Parts: sequence; C-alpha cells; structure tokens
Amino acid sequence: MVYEADQIQVLEDLEAVRVRPGMYIGSTGQSGLMHLIEEIVDNSIDEALGGYCTEIEVTVHKDSRITVRDDGRGMPVGIHKETGINAVELVMTTLHSGGKFDHKSYHVSGGLHGVGVSVVNALSEHLVVEVKRNGKLYRQEFSRGAKLTELQEAGTSEGTGTTVTFLPDSQIFGEIHYNFSKLSHRLKELSYLNGGLLIILNNEIAGVSRRFQAKGGIVSFVKELAEGKECLYPEPIYVSGEEGGTALEIAMLFTDGYDEAIFAFANNINTVDGGTHLTGFKSALTKFLNDYGRDKKILRKDDPNLRGEDIREGLVAIISIKIPNPEFEGQTKTKLGNPEVASLVTNILQEKLGLYFTKEPKVARIVIEKSVSAGRARLAAAKARTMARRKGPLFSSTLPGKLADCSNTDPATSELYVVEGDSAGGSAKQGRDRAFQAILPLRGKVLNVEKARLSKLLDNVELRSIITAVGTGIREEFSPEKLRYHKLVIMADADVDGAHICTLLLTFFYRYLRGLVEQGYVYIAKPPLYQVKDGKRTVYLYNDAELERFRTEHDGNFTVKRFKGLGEMNPEELWETTMNPENRTLKRIEIRDALEADEIFTTLMGSDVALRRDFIWENSDKITALDI
Repeated sequence: MVYEADQIQVLEDLEAVRVRPGMYIGSTGQSGLMHLIEEIVDNSIDEALGGYCTEIEVTVHKDSRITVRDDGRGMPVGIHKETGINAVELVMTTLHSGGKFDHKSYHVSGGLHGVGVSVVNALSEHLVVEVKRNGKLYRQEFSRGAKLTELQEAGTSEGTGTTVTFLPDSQIFGEIHYNFSKLSHRLKELSYLNGGLLIILNNEIAGVSRRFQAKGGIVSFVKELAEGKECLYPEPIYVSGEEGGTALEIAMLFTDGYDEAIFAFANNINTVDGGTHLTGFKSALTKFLNDYGRDKKILRKDDPNLRGEDIREGLVAIISIKIPNPEFEGQTKTKLGNPEVASLVTNILQEKLGLYFTKEPKVARIVIEKSVSAGRARLAAAKARTMARRKGPLFSSTLPGKLADCSNTDPATSELYVVEGDSAGGSAKQGRDRAFQAILPLRGKVLNVEKARLSKLLDNVELRSIITAVGTGIREEFSPEKLRYHKLVIMADADVDGAHICTLLLTFFYRYLRGLVEQGYVYIAKPPLYQVKDGKRTVYLYNDAELERFRTEHDGNFTVKRFKGLGEMNPEELWETTMNPENRTLKRIEIRDALEADEIFTTLMGSDVALRRDFIWENSDKITALDI
C-alpha cells in the first residue's frame, strides 16, 4: 500500500482524545472512569492547596452522572484576550490550557499538564459547568468536547465555587459502572493529605453518604494504616519542612509486622511507582539510623551496617510532597522524576529526625534494635534457603511429588490449579485436560504469612510446594521469566471455609509473589454451590440469589443438590463447571490500589480481631463466599 503525504491525519484538539482515549486516561474500563472523576476532583483539590477551598462534594447520580462541587474561587468567566473566547469554554475545549503553568494562580498543582478537564469534556456525552463568581451564577453546556450553549448568566449566587456535572460517553466506555469502594477510598485518602478539608461523597444509587475530614492529616492516615498491628511506640514520628518552595511531610510508625507499607504522594497524587521522593526517603532513613546507631553506641563496632530492608520491616509511612514543578512520567502520573527532590528529602529528614530522637532517644533505640533483630531473622532465612537448595525440594528443578503436571511446556498456554483438599485434587486430576492443566492439591489451611517471618514460611510444606511448582522464587529472588504457568488458579470450596483458604493464599501471593499478581497471572475459580436437575436438564447455580431466582421462574418438579465442597463433585462435574475454558468463570486478581490492598490484607489477616470483625460487619452486604 502506497504511503503518501495526503494520508497524514491532523486531529484537532479534543478529536485526538476521542480517537485515542487510552493515551490520556489509561483505559476505557473502570480505571478510566475513575480517572475522569479524579481529574475534576484534582482541580478542586488544587483550590484547597492554594487555601481557597474548604469543602468538596462528589455525587454519583442514579443515571450515572457525576457531580463535583467545590467552594473555591470559581472558574474565571471573562474573555481571554488572545483567543477572544470566554475562560470556561477555553479551559473545557482546549488541551494544555489552564491556570497552572505560570504558578501565579496555583503555587502547586496535581493537574500540571492542563489536559484534565478538557479530556473529561471530550469523553463525556454531556457536561455542564456552573460557576459562582462575582455574586452571579454562570452556566455552560458541552457534549463530546463541543459547546452546546454559550456561557450564560443563570441567576445570582452567594459565595463562590465551581460545579461540574458530566455523563461519561457510552460510545467510549460502553456500560458504565463505578467502583464506589475505590472512589470512597481515594476521597478519604485526599482528606488525610489535606488536613481539615471536608470531602463529602454521595452515592444516590446505594442511598449512601459519607463525610471525610481528617484534622490530624497524614499522622491520622498512618494511624489508620497501622490498625491491626502492634506499634512499637505510641504516636507516629512526624517531620516536615520546606525548601525552595517545596513542602515535605513524612509520618512513620514502626510496628511488629514483617512487611513495609510505605506510600508516596506528590501534590496529592499517589505515585504508585514511587520516584525520587521515595528513593530519597529510603536512602536517607538507612544512612541516618546507621550513623545514629554508631554515634550512640547502639550498634557495636563489629556489628554490620543495618540494611534498608531490615530497617523498613514493619514500617508504615506516608510521604507527601507539594512541589511547584513536578515532573511526572506520563499523564497518569505514577512516578515522580524531579532529581532535586531526593536531596531535599534527605536534608529535611535527617535534620528533623535528629531533633526528634534528641527528645525521644528511647524510640531511636527501639527502632534500631528492631532493625538488628530483623537483620538476624533475614540471615536465618537466608541460611534456611541455602539448606533448602542443598536438600533440593524448594529451589531445585525437582517438582513436588503431589503435583500432577501438564504435558505442555509453553508457560503462556499452561495453567496450574492450586486445589483445596486431596479429594478435590483427585477429582481435578481426573477431570482436567492433561495437555495444559496442572493440578497441585493442598492439605488443610496454609500458613497465614501475615503473622509469620520467612523462615517459618519455608518450614511449611504446602507453601513450599507452591513455590517449587510456580518456579519463580520469592521476594528478592523472584524471577518472573522462570514462571512455569501463566494462569495460577486458586480453586477452593464455594463456602466460608473456601473463602478463608482463598484469602490465605492471596495473602501469600501478595506478600511473597506480588509480581505475579501485578502482571495478572493469579486467578480464583468460581465453582457452583448448587446443582439443579429439572427432568433431563442439569443447571448449576453459584449462590443463594440464583437459586431463589430459579425457584421463582420455574414451576414443577426439580431437585436441588447443595455441594458441601469440591470433593463432592465427580471429575466430569468439576470439568464441566469449573475447569472447562468454554464454561468456567475465572476471576483475575488485580491490584487497583496498593494502599487499599495493603489495608485489607492487614485487616483480614492481622492480629486485631476487633478491627477484622468491624470490617466484616460493615461489608457483609457486599461480600459472599462466592464473590470474594
């Protein structure tokens, strides 16, 4: 095919957004819908950062529209001199327009690229902007990036502020469903990062309204994240400082846990891939505690230096930086790249932590001694791994004896079913397709790794079998290229005990094989709970609601069998309902929010029974053993 100049297309402004929405919001799925909401909320948060906004209200309407209202200064409504277009229309219809480039209107901002609100407009079937300013109410409507009306005075108003209501375009997103739990978590997160700011969330679909206001700021945030863990001292360490217009806040609390939970934010944006603020924090903390330990003789001359991983064992921390010129990687802003930030974090942390430990030397000793203990445990685990290599069952090429492997050698088309119980495992081995499905039966409930160190995990036969079968190694020895199966399927009974086993296994995968979860290799099989026979016809139902619906829709004689477990199914039934790729339902496990995931695992599998009970009670209407 001839490629000539007249085949080059130039997409005007928002047309490009509609053609390639993924370039601007990441995806056209639920995460993309969430991104639209966040772009509008970020504008209101920027008003709060400037000290102009005290309240933000987000409403999810029954017709899937979203409204974001704030009491900030109100979007400018005057005519832009260079373009002759009113400011509202200019901002809503032009990429890279806004008041965040010269730092006169906003000292710091999350929406630096100036594409956020215009992208929302481009991807909305209908969007309305209402501005309270100068004692008047202004209103303008848009559709798919184009204006429907001129900016009009719609009445008078008290106070100031901006309200944006939009309906995501079904042509772009298909069926529209919001993740209310994720939205709620994000708004609560923002309330912590902006201490004192009131954020209201209304869900008209569920008839629920929530208010978030954290006057304690990130200190309160860390306290909540540490719930369920035993803290080594009463109150979080809090340090803050400013340098060259950049403000830094750090709150940290050392616990008796075994995993670190450090979350970094830049201008309120959760930089899930870290960046210079996170690397600066880690290196500065390690250097400072080693220097302090030597100076105060807590570390002896012959003691090795503390390693960063030992220091951070059990650490819960929030790093929040507000910077005038953030350099994010991409529009979705997952990593901060400013090189000067690392030294800024180092300077502030070492100075303020030194002052804190001067007042609280006991806390310093507790932290350093805990780090020394973690180092000893790490060396013990390393010794255990070395012994395991010599013996062969954990790291050698010898596969566990009870693994029924598949004949296929291509990981991309191979599956491993991790099955609860020897009986179910026997049925799965007989019912599977031996060409591409491997079966690893487990006996009983595996170790809860949330409460155990690595050395104890390596003593657990069932978990060692999983590690060997998967082939990648764990933690710092994790090598994804050695993965033997690209589908790791947890298959447990469709009851409460099965749900518990799934949660135990997911905790193990999340804490020790997290890369497999992040890359989408981990699944949960969904077996049926009931078998209904209506004459010659057999129907499988997956929960009580489906059974009740079947009963209301079918008159006549039919029999209902409730499966007590996978072991009750014969091989043909197990294949037909749960293992046949043409009929089965698999749920892929995704980490949509690492911070929220960490909270949930700590709550469900940690030591705080009261916290776990409250969580289950509050979410019992949303969670069943069949839909975890």
